[in-house]
Amino acid sequence: MKEQGEGSDVKMAELSKYIFTAPSWPRSLVIIILLGMFIDAASLRSGSIAPFFGTFAFSVPGILATLLTRPLLRSRGKMITWNRSALLAAAGTVFAVIIAIFPVALGLEAYLPLSFAIAMGFVFAVRLLVLAAIADYHLSRVVLPALLQSGFGIVVTAFFFGPGYLALGAVLHLVFGFGCLLFIRVIERPLNKGFNISALNFVNTFIEHMTDGSKRMEDFFREIGEEVTVPQVTVAIAREGRGSILFTVPNVHPGPMGEIGGGNLTKRIHDAFSEEVLTTHGCSTHDFNLVSESESEKIIAAMRDSLDGVEFVPRAGRSQRLQAGSVNVLCQPVGDALLMVSTRWPQKTEDLTFAIGMTVMAEGHSRFAHCAFVDAHNCMADVASPVTLGSKVGNDYLAAAMKGIDAAADGAVSPFRAGVAHVPVPFSRDEGIGDIGVQALVIEVEGQRTAYILFDGNNMVEGLRPAVQSAIDGLVDECEVMTSDSHVVNTISGKNPVGMHVPPEKLVPYAVEAVEAAIADLAPAKAGAASACCRDIMVFGSNRISELASTVNAMLVFIPPLSLAILLAAFLLSVIAYIVIG
Repeated sequence: MKEQGEGSDVKMAELSKYIFTAPSWPRSLVIIILLGMFIDAASLRSGSIAPFFGTFAFSVPGILATLLTRPLLRSRGKMITWNRSALLAAAGTVFAVIIAIFPVALGLEAYLPLSFAIAMGFVFAVRLLVLAAIADYHLSRVVLPALLQSGFGIVVTAFFFGPGYLALGAVLHLVFGFGCLLFIRVIERPLNKGFNISALNFVNTFIEHMTDGSKRMEDFFREIGEEVTVPQVTVAIAREGRGSILFTVPNVHPGPMGEIGGGNLTKRIHDAFSEEVLTTHGCSTHDFNLVSESESEKIIAAMRDSLDGVEFVPRAGRSQRLQAGSVNVLCQPVGDALLMVSTRWPQKTEDLTFAIGMTVMAEGHSRFAHCAFVDAHNCMADVASPVTLGSKVGNDYLAAAMKGIDAAADGAVSPFRAGVAHVPVPFSRDEGIGDIGVQALVIEVEGQRTAYILFDGNNMVEGLRPAVQSAIDGLVDECEVMTSDSHVVNTISGKNPVGMHVPPEKLVPYAVEAVEAAIADLAPAKAGAASACCRDIMVFGSNRISELASTVNAMLVFIPPLSLAILLAAFLLSVIAYIVIG
């Protein structure tokens, strides 16, 4: 059943449709040159336009703007790629041709000076807005780079229309420049009022993140964030003659994207300890994204402090799988803790809200000192809304967890062995695999072997879990396949699940290798657990990312009519200026 309302994952994903990659700069230059040649050819046939007007008025300014925009911005300490510089110049050329040649196509050649001046004013406004968004939101720093194409266009065409044409061009640049300033002022207001941030500055930082990995976006997230205190349960396993193992369940979200915030939380935790650490996905949504990477240090410190003085016991219990509605839970007592891994496979699995995790943990404390509740996050159909407390699916999670708590009530009563393995995989973040690769923990109790397989990634395709379980059938008696929900594999959209770019049949051998290595690593073990209290963790805050995405989406709805109104006013003022100056 679909959850009511749209979660932050969905709203953020809606913004991804506005992201695109600029074509290579030679292609854009070819378009600029061909447009000028096309105008020249048409003018030679009709005789209505001066010879080579197309090349000098359209192509030459476009080429010069392509070549000079990047160096000019770099001299101001800002960056634009050659591809984006050329694409912006090509777009300006297309706009200029359409606007300038329109009256000529209607047989009104006498109005070409006016239409070309309007076209150059429009190109200036477009370049000013785009450069403010992608390079530097301080308009004073991008006025000159924005003026390159239209300025060259007016100067060149003054040789066709006379020196007095420079005055008309200057006036219309002022008209369209003022219209651009008004447009920016209006679109900046919602984010300024609601979040005290600049929309253009936010876009600047996002572009910097996409192009060179800048983390300046964290400054914005810190401004809108709030402090929370969350529990984090860690099951520690010490073994005779072998390295120790940590199985931890953070209740913050490993997002929002890339290296920003907690996007690579799993690797930071893994690398902070000498033990092999499996960092699973707890109950949290994008509201609990860390505002900056440095916040992960608080979590690591709290986790480290909680493990001091942990008492170990050499006992565990057999694992059991319980079902309630669409949810099943794999439960296993380990030391004085209950380890539970939940899934809805084959139905889609999305983030569980913090309230669900806290409720399950509170119920678990009636029988166990510690309760580690994991969202396996192992079946993605699409970017979906989080599961909330009180919903039908949320009630299924609670019911399944209660069954697991009751079934495991006898606790850890038998000696056990444990083994762990960490297998790197030759696949990239773009292919949906995080920096950790795949890990496996195998716990053997009374001859029963249970495997916990963890892929470092953000959810997985439906077919991967059963493929892994089938491949290790005979090696273990029970198994669950999980993902860490690491958002290091994402940019803005949350959809890049394990198995989407690399087919399951190529991933399964690495999972099998991990399980086989973990079995070979089995050794007598004892277990302890700790519940860390992670205090003053700065996260996005309740519904803040959803509110931010909603505000941006609402702004995008109003931009077209606002743009049209400002353009009509600018065109009207242009005609008046032409009449007065003429």
